[in-house]
Amino acid sequence: MHGYVELHGHRGARGLRPENTLPGLAFALELGVDALEFDVAMSADGELVLTHDLIVSPVTSADTGTAEPGDPMFPYVGKPIMGLTLPQLRTLDVGVRLPQRPDDVFALTQVPLPDTRMPTLGAVLGLIDALGADRVRLNVELKSDPTRPDLSADPRRFTELVVKELDRHDRLSRAAILSFDWRILEIAKPLIAERYALIERDTMTPAWMNGLDLADFGADFGADFGADFGADFGAGIPAAARAAGATTLSPDRELVDETLMTGASRVGLPVAVWTVNDPEEAARLIDMGVSGIVTDYPDRMRRLWQSRGLPLPAPVTPLRPVDA
Repeated sequence: MHGYVELHGHRGARGLRPENTLPGLAFALELGVDALEFDVAMSADGELVLTHDLIVSPVTSADTGTAEPGDPMFPYVGKPIMGLTLPQLRTLDVGVRLPQRPDDVFALTQVPLPDTRMPTLGAVLGLIDALGADRVRLNVELKSDPTRPDLSADPRRFTELVVKELDRHDRLSRAAILSFDWRILEIAKPLIAERYALIERDTMTPAWMNGLDLADFGADFGADFGADFGADFGAGIPAAARAAGATTLSPDRELVDETLMTGASRVGLPVAVWTVNDPEEAARLIDMGVSGIVTDYPDRMRRLWQSRGLPLPAPVTPLRPVDA
């Protein structure tokens, strides 16, 4: 028997609808998820917008025209989010995936929604209020790269603005702050109760981990860091995340093994693993004791939950069709 395992919709439901969009988030809620995960960055004029990339992506975004005649910043695709204003970003069509590789599986499974615009965090919170999705936790990932300060907002100002917007919509008790940039976890600690330490192989360095070194937490990297880690490697990650101020550890699925799970249990951190799209893999991870599965395909996972007798999050009934 397993306890409650949470189902998290990744960027809404990225495998089914355009990521980080109002219709995509609404679709995930209509399917039924425990937590709705999405990404936030800051624009040049200090607006909080939904985007996974700190540079406007040619995969998820397409230029449609200029915000003003003769705008020297145009085209906007390929420009830093932090270098563009909200009016410029709102000209982008973010409703059609434009794959750069033929093996882009999301382009095959994602329903295109042309003329969808990049939403603000405030618009998302307003939509969720309107839908009455009060029980769904909002997992807000703050996109910040400490190795690229030219692309990243000041972490304190950024974190405080996100928390202020969540508070304005009475959402602080039903939200979590997530980041690979662990400086944000420290800043968020006195501001919000739930904080997720995101981690993958590329971010297991002091630069990303707010100065923490995994070697100081008993991590054995073995002879070749990045390939075969030593036996005690996984135990160091949860201990470091706890020290950084996390209340949940959220690792890349490739990092999850019995050692990591034991280490997480030892320091009292639940583990929400990303991004898991294969139900067989999800079943194995559930058997290992993870507390949450982050997925691009909530529909697949709901079928798995049902087959295993796990409690299913209730779908949110839409009040009316959601416009982009």
